[in-house]
Amino acid sequence: MAVCIAVIAKENYPLYIRSTPTENELKFHYMVHTSLDVVDEKISAMGKALVDQRELYLGLLYPTEDYKMFRKLHNSYTDVMCNPFYNPGDRIQSRAFDNMATSMMMQVC
Repeated sequence: MAVCIAVIAKENYPLYIRSTPTENELKFHYMVHTSLDVVDEKISAMGKALVDQRELYLGLLYPTEDYKMFRKLHNSYTDVMCNPFYNPGDRIQSRAFDNMATSMMMQVC
């Protein structure tokens, strides 16, 4: 189902990026970082002028039929955040999270 999974910190940098090993792997990393730039531009424009709150809506970021996949990812991310040995803001290096992300990407094949 997924080709690339990225988890972004609230400071707008990637905590975790995983993509299927293909010749387009660099393209997916580029797309994640470009998306971060778009979000950063929207947020910085909000500080410069009074921007209508509706302009900050980026659109539906995932199809509604993929909600179960998103929920699985969110639950795994919550488990990482609840780990007392994880420092918020550090890169995610959890084996369980990585295995879950890998299993989501293997469903594509």
